[in-house]
Amino acid sequence: GDPELPTAVNITWSSINFKTILQWQPKPSGYFYTVEIHGQTSDTKKKCILTSETECDVTDALRNVKETYTAHILSVPSSGMDNFEEPPFAVSEKFTPYSQTVLGKPEVQNYTQKGSELKVVFQDPLTPYKFPNGSFQSIRDIFQHDLEYKIYYWKDQSSGKKDATTKSDVFEVSIDGMKNYCFYIQGIIPSRREDRNGQESTVHCTSVGRNILDEYGAEVFIIIAVIAIAVITLVTVLSVFLCKRKKAKAAREKEPLNGV
Repeated sequence: GDPELPTAVNITWSSINFKTILQWQPKPSGYFYTVEIHGQTSDTKKKCILTSETECDVTDALRNVKETYTAHILSVPSSGMDNFEEPPFAVSEKFTPYSQTVLGKPEVQNYTQKGSELKVVFQDPLTPYKFPNGSFQSIRDIFQHDLEYKIYYWKDQSSGKKDATTKSDVFEVSIDGMKNYCFYIQGIIPSRREDRNGQESTVHCTSVGRNILDEYGAEVFIIIAVIAIAVITLVTVLSVFLCKRKKAKAAREKEPLNGV
């Protein structure tokens, strides 16, 4: 190949729920890139042929998620590839989707707080891969028993967290029925050494029995009490003042009568 043709640098894999993007630098000028995905046992697959971009969606080339892959990023002259000479290329780090893809955010479908129980129903994130019937596979379909979920929950307005774990798509945890609770959940792959914890879901809070004290805190009640005392004191002082003034006026009105 042309030794003067630049090759890709800073090659990175970015993968969430098995949707995998390969990225690199620099932006090409006067040449193109072609990506080759090499598996340990699978055939080489070409992706993003003669592209001027510096990223490539390689998801469908990694369908065997437990296989380990490397990417060869070829720098191809504008004149095209020579059949007899391989263009210069850079090789990525190894990537195994099953052990390296990041678990995305679970979606909370509904939650209820009844008595001393908080029940949360959620949905597994979907992957780009499909079943033969066309429906998308979820991360549970792929990880199966390797996947579990953890919920972190705490009393509203409190910082102390508790947690619980499940392998299903429902949490049922015991709580203080007199208080409102906030929570979030995340997927976990305990067998992994790295990237064990997935992305955290949105934080949700219950509103059963919620009152003004829960909403605004005790400080507001203190302020309201101070204002109320001030108002009562003002009304009392004003009433006394008006009463004395009325009596004084009545006394002055009686004085001429006494002199007649």
